Amino acid sequence: MSLLPPEDEGDGIEVAWEDQQRINTFSKLNNRLGDLKDKLAVKQNDREAYTDFSAQLDELELEDAPAPVLYKLGEAFFSLPLGAARRQLDGDLADVEAEIARLEGKVDECESGMRELKVQLYAKFGKQINLETGDE
Repeated sequence: MSLLPPEDEGDGIEVAWEDQQRINTFSKLNNRLGDLKDKLAVKQNDREAYTDFSAQLDELELEDAPAPVLYKLGEAFFSLPLGAARRQLDGDLADVEAEIARLEGKVDECESGMRELKVQLYAKFGKQINLETGDE
């Protein structure tokens, strides 16, 4: 007894070892893609926070006698002079931008690999296989 509707039931295409390896690779890429997108979202939030903090530092620079700035490094806050806070922020922002670019490159690699595997697997199995993810 099959769970597929009669029109979607195939002619009993056999799943070869190579096909199973492609399916497993697709699954691994899909899981990795989800993890990468989660990490990318965190880094993009960090970038947004750094950008907002940069705007606040710009406002503080306009004051005649700017007070020291509380800057978070890890889990602790440090009181830094405005210039040191600006240098630290610029370095941290550059690090986050580089990490975002690296993660976006890995996301592109995963998506490219998944597209290639989809073409191969759909060509063989047609409607008998579902390779659609929730993002599509």
